[in-house]
Amino acid sequence: MAKDDREPFHAPHVTINRVYTKRGDEGRTSLVGGQSVDKDDLRIEAYGTVDELNAVIGAARVGALEGAAHPGAGSAALAELARSLLRVQHELFNLGSLLATLPEDLRPGQPRVTEKDVEALEREMDEATAELPVLRSFVLPGGSRLNADLHLARTVCRRAERLTVRLARATEVDALAVRYLNRLSDALFVWSRLACAATGADEVLWTPNASSTGASP
Repeated sequence: MAKDDREPFHAPHVTINRVYTKRGDEGRTSLVGGQSVDKDDLRIEAYGTVDELNAVIGAARVGALEGAAHPGAGSAALAELARSLLRVQHELFNLGSLLATLPEDLRPGQPRVTEKDVEALEREMDEATAELPVLRSFVLPGGSRLNADLHLARTVCRRAERLTVRLARATEVDALAVRYLNRLSDALFVWSRLACAATGADEVLWTPNASSTGASP
C-alpha cells in the first residue's frame, strides 16, 4: 500500500520492561503481524542485517560527533554528517518495520521508507560530490577511522541489499526497500570520502602493484 509522504507515521506503542521473553528459545520469532517464523528465515535475515547496519552506522556517527567537537575547518561538515547519519538510523528502523511485516499486514501510517528518503540521500550525495576532488582510482578503506567505519557500513549495507533482493524474489517486497538500500550504500561511499576531506586525511588509493606479486624484486 503506497503511503503519502506528507502523512506522519504512527508513534510506536511499545513498553519494554523485560528484554528476555524465552519465546525464542526454540529458534522461532514473530513478525509484526504475529506470524511465527524460524529465526533464520530470509525475512529475518534481511531485517536483521538492516539492524546490524544501524549499529555500524551508530558507531560511525559517534566518530563524526567526536571529530565535530574539535574546532577546525572540517568540524561543520562532520557535524552535518552526524546529523545525516542519525536521520539514516531512524530511516533504517522504519525500513526494519517494513521488512518485518508481511505485505497483507501493512497498515496506513506504519513506519517505512519513502521516496522522500531516497531523494534526500541523492541530494546529499550530489552536494558532497560537488565539493570533493575527482576520484581517478578505486579507494581502500582506512584513510581515517571514520572513513573505515563508513566503508564497513557500506559493505553491511550491500549485504542487506542483497538479502532484500533475494527476499523480493521469493515474496512481495516494497520496491523502495531495495532502492533505499542501494542509494544508502552509495551515500556511505561518498560520506567516507567526505570524512577524509573534512579531517585532512589522505584517501588510500588502490595500487595493484602494491601487492607482493606486483612489487619490485
